[in-house]
Amino acid sequence: MTDSSGPVPADVDERPAVEHILGRPLSQAWPMGALAPGSRVTVLRDQDWDGPWQVEFAGTIDAVGTPEPNEHAQSLSGELRYWVIFDAPQYDCDGAGPYRKAQIWGRYLRADPEPEA
Repeated sequence: MTDSSGPVPADVDERPAVEHILGRPLSQAWPMGALAPGSRVTVLRDQDWDGPWQVEFAGTIDAVGTPEPNEHAQSLSGELRYWVIFDAPQYDCDGAGPYRKAQIWGRYLRADPEPEA
């Protein structure tokens, strides 16, 4: 995992909309040790159940909001939730969608290797 060395611009129209839906402002303080904005990732399926997405797919960590602690009862200790932009729209395990972006639990993300220069 890496630290953010510079901001990656988020869609300026999305931040106010997301904050309105959530009913709170999105944090701008990027956590140390979190995947950096712009990092390429693969969104994984869970090995123990049919979800949370129908397939594995590629995406990019988005800077619309910083990774936040996952406070769900089934989250792992210290697990973060990341905003991820999908390379192509995706359907969740219930068939809802297509989604182009979502908050993804850290356990469902695999950092892709950075291409060699």
